[in-house]
Amino acid sequence: MRKDVRILLVGESKVGKTSLIMSLVSEEFPDVVPYRVEEITIPADVTPERVPTHIVDYSEAEQTDEQLFQEISKANVICIVYAVNNKTSIEKVTDHWIPLITENTDKDSRVPLILVGNKSDMVEHSSMETILPIMNQYSEIETCVECSAKNLKNISELFYYAQKAVLHPTGPLYCPEKKDMKPLCVKALTRIFKVSDLDNDGVLNDNELNFFQRTCFNSPLEPHALEDVKNVVRKNLIEGVCNNGLTLKGFLFLHTLFIQRGRHETTWTVLRRFGYDDDLELNQDYLFPSLKVPPDCTTELNHNAYLFLQSVFDKHDKDRDCALSPEELKDLFDVFPYMPWGPDVNNTVCTNDQGWITYQGYLSQWTLTTYLDVQRCLEYLGYLGYSIMAEQESQVAGITVTRDKKIDLQKKQTQRNVFRCNVFGDMGSGKSGFLQAFLGRNLTRQKTIKEEHRSYYAISTTYVYGQEKYLLLHEVFPDFDYLTDADLACDIVCLVYDVSNPYSFEYCANVFKQYFMDSKTPCMMIAAKSDLPEIKQLYGCSPLEFCRRHKMPPPQSFTCNTAAEPSRDIYTKLTTMAMYPHARLRCMCTCNRCTFCLCQNFLNSELLQTVRAKLYAVVLRRHVSQEDLKSSTFWLKASVGASVFTVVGFALYRLLLKTR
Repeated sequence: MRKDVRILLVGESKVGKTSLIMSLVSEEFPDVVPYRVEEITIPADVTPERVPTHIVDYSEAEQTDEQLFQEISKANVICIVYAVNNKTSIEKVTDHWIPLITENTDKDSRVPLILVGNKSDMVEHSSMETILPIMNQYSEIETCVECSAKNLKNISELFYYAQKAVLHPTGPLYCPEKKDMKPLCVKALTRIFKVSDLDNDGVLNDNELNFFQRTCFNSPLEPHALEDVKNVVRKNLIEGVCNNGLTLKGFLFLHTLFIQRGRHETTWTVLRRFGYDDDLELNQDYLFPSLKVPPDCTTELNHNAYLFLQSVFDKHDKDRDCALSPEELKDLFDVFPYMPWGPDVNNTVCTNDQGWITYQGYLSQWTLTTYLDVQRCLEYLGYLGYSIMAEQESQVAGITVTRDKKIDLQKKQTQRNVFRCNVFGDMGSGKSGFLQAFLGRNLTRQKTIKEEHRSYYAISTTYVYGQEKYLLLHEVFPDFDYLTDADLACDIVCLVYDVSNPYSFEYCANVFKQYFMDSKTPCMMIAAKSDLPEIKQLYGCSPLEFCRRHKMPPPQSFTCNTAAEPSRDIYTKLTTMAMYPHARLRCMCTCNRCTFCLCQNFLNSELLQTVRAKLYAVVLRRHVSQEDLKSSTFWLKASVGASVFTVVGFALYRLLLKTR
């Protein structure tokens, strides 16, 4: 909505321009009328549309042509005043004023015109027969009003129509010649219908209509009013109502009816509620609400945003196979002005055997977009109508900005759910295979990927000690001399070398020494293509010795040349290291079989937590009954036994590690 409205009155001398303004302000006809009155501002609280209104007068006797041209360029709406008893002033409307205004206004930004026939008190006949052909000839003319400054007839209505022509213009919505809505208006209303169709059945049922009514007009429709609306549509358009609900054709017909009956403010209210501006384009403030992301902070979707995206997925997954076919995906993005996801997305997230994006892959792609380009995510959520459907102020309500990573390191804990792993490696080391294996694709499936559809990202979920986290893998281009800050900024570094190539490890060692040796970012070495015979690396020391010197975990063997899906254990290790960069853990397999995992599970068990609580209760309480003492003794023995078991377990673990 505009912040204010600027109305300019032009016309021949002595047609009553100044009298109209003075009659509006004083509510009486002035005895003395000057050549021109100064600009008048009407406060918002006394105007019907609640918008400040500036009324500007023009006098040929007091103003130059240059001043007139400036006022025309600043005006939001122009009232061309003529006297109904003066034929010459009517002829001047088309011979002089409309051409003059057209020459001095931008062709792309059309200024609405209103024809004002003053001095209707001086004639018994109407000038509308003469004016109607002019209105039909010029589409920029919104309406014509006959009034009388002397009798105060239609004075308030004149300025109300002027306001309305600016705030709710007919031009962008309706074509009088075709007696139908314009294509841009149809396109905008079609998107609004699809966003409001919550079950995607092509019909707005009573619940959806009530939600739509409440969203746009802050009040639901009464049942009888709802039936009246459907009856009007049903009477005029057979296809407008189906299964007692409003179809798209019925929805469009209803708005056409509003516009034809002069109630286009109703259509504009709907359009503006769904983010459209005066040119029927989605407003930039709607698509890109302000969101500040401090340095070293990341952006993630919150729980409410995931619930909304889940509802969108369910709405379009018509065959309920937990995957979106190309047709279903196209239908989902039909409310977008363009297709946001290209073929590379299918190689970025998990897909089913047919290559369709699964539910997990769908959420993963949204997570990736939010992490890498939050402004694009806000735009996409805007197209889907998130702020309207979720009843939030803007899309920002669906975004969580994580705290500074330095604070996570200080507190030795993180609240993040998305962790970035930058994958480095020389050409042909197996980086792409490593990314695709994360999505469950073995070497055979990877060979079917076209080069032009290749993705340098892969994202999916992993579980670390029962917590679901997203791991984002990014393949860094192996140009050693041109690594950007984005290439280096991550939660964990993955250095991949080919065990069958004797020169492959040197690249990883050089990258580590130059960029990560003195950083706090944890690093892991991946011995890729482990199914091939291992060849000694031509470097100063072996990869294992290199890792020991720099206090890194030993190189992790990996291959994607498997019959089934490649193992995901390595990705769990990477996520664990990213979550706990301060912990120098030598085992992160979460296999629940090794000593470390057994001890970790035991320490987190409910039994040990209960023992600890009982022990604290016994030690801290001063007055203990005999019965409580017996129970506490039992728990104390159990606690001591558990502690002994833990110590022995860690001792065995260290012994096994040394022998290994």
